[in-house]
Amino acid sequence: MKKLFLTLALAIACFAGAYAQKFALVDMDYILSNVPAYEMANEQLSQISQRWQKEVEAVAKEAETLYKNYQNEMVFLTDEQKKKKEEEIVGKEKQAAELRQKYFGPEGELYKKRQTLMRPIQDEVYNAIKKVSEERGYQCIFDRASAGDIIFASPRIDVSNEVLEKLGYSK
Repeated sequence: MKKLFLTLALAIACFAGAYAQKFALVDMDYILSNVPAYEMANEQLSQISQRWQKEVEAVAKEAETLYKNYQNEMVFLTDEQKKKKEEEIVGKEKQAAELRQKYFGPEGELYKKRQTLMRPIQDEVYNAIKKVSEERGYQCIFDRASAGDIIFASPRIDVSNEVLEKLGYSK
């Protein structure tokens, strides 16, 4: 009798523990695509990136032009002139590489601009997800857009539209 009671108590505890945990999903791609500020920030970043890319390409093209001219004139140049032209070419190539690093490097201007534009939007979305989680009693909310290991999830546990409502965007 004692073993039966202990087994029953253990089974009830397991089921109660499993029932107490509530999970939900959000689709961050879906949420962010429905936030106009995010789309505008993405467009702004794209324009800045394209402008900087053109600037880098222009300097690289100058270096390439200098190199082609050098190759064509090489037979007519003295050793001193050759050395001067080579230094000029290397300087331009270095300038292009430095610009590329400045704009597109790991801590470059594009990264900083992205942080400046996207961080407030991401924080707002995070706070909305947190509010939904607290109101509905979820212990964990997964992002189905970035979780590649979720094979199937019931649409009933997707709270993306609730998050959009918290942000002020109804769907």
